[in-house]
Amino acid sequence: MARNPIQFQAGLSLPAFLEQYGTEAQCRAALYRHRWPKGFVCPDCGNTTGCRLSRGLYQCHHCHHQTSLTAGTIFHGTHLPLTTWFLAIYLLTQRKSGISALQLSRELGVTYNTAWKLKHKLLQVMLERNQSERLGGRIEIDDAYLGGERPGKRGRGAEHKFPFVAAVQTDEAGHPQRVQLRRVSGFTLAEVRRYARAAIVPGSRVVSDGLVCFRAFASLDYPHERIITGSGRASTQIPAFNWVNTVLGNVKNAITGTYHAIRGHHAPRYLAEFEYRFNRRYDLKAMLPRFLTVAARTPPMPYRLLKLAEPYA
Repeated sequence: MARNPIQFQAGLSLPAFLEQYGTEAQCRAALYRHRWPKGFVCPDCGNTTGCRLSRGLYQCHHCHHQTSLTAGTIFHGTHLPLTTWFLAIYLLTQRKSGISALQLSRELGVTYNTAWKLKHKLLQVMLERNQSERLGGRIEIDDAYLGGERPGKRGRGAEHKFPFVAAVQTDEAGHPQRVQLRRVSGFTLAEVRRYARAAIVPGSRVVSDGLVCFRAFASLDYPHERIITGSGRASTQIPAFNWVNTVLGNVKNAITGTYHAIRGHHAPRYLAEFEYRFNRRYDLKAMLPRFLTVAARTPPMPYRLLKLAEPYA
């Protein structure tokens, strides 16, 4: 049986990573290229001429504004060396199931709190990047929840459950191309309409189960196929939902196996992590430089904001 070329691709090895990003100078040069690919641009006035000062700052020749390489990016105000940041990015992008903050702290040699803040800032980059992407073509869609078993109400509407939409775009041969994992406030017609307008290309063919809220797709003129699945194990084995069920199984296994439990207001970032890696799995070697380009354009994310609940998206 032939090997899956995506699954068995070489990726970026640790020796290759260290050869490219093993020193602070290499990391600074790489970040400069990704932030200013055509040369320095003043973040204040947009002028394209400047000079580097002895303190490591860059000064605009026009308005004399001074800025650092990391100012205004996700690395803003960091006291960590860029080599630590780059190694964290490497570990997050090259591991299929992710890495916990505790394990990240051990591998980076930093405290747990530092690793947690660093990790969530990087997940924020993934989250913000994902929001601009939409699915199109044939799309399998399902409702899903995160959260463990607790006393009280069970199933839909349980307070400890966090709802999200899982969607998989497939090609004509039925192979998965891209996924979306987006938290929603609940499974209502209004909320699914909001999700559809933001995340699904008009005219896409949507396949869903019989949940009432998914009728929103028909009201928005999407070609919509509703399949009444019933409940129980048999409902997860319907061929039309093969890939969305597979993705959901992988997501929940990754979360329970790597993180064990997550807080609801952080759920969008953890979902974004899986979505980001899955959609870029075709070229593992390019994932790190592509991430750097986005990170250099992602606004700073202070710790106080990391602790707040994310907007539904």
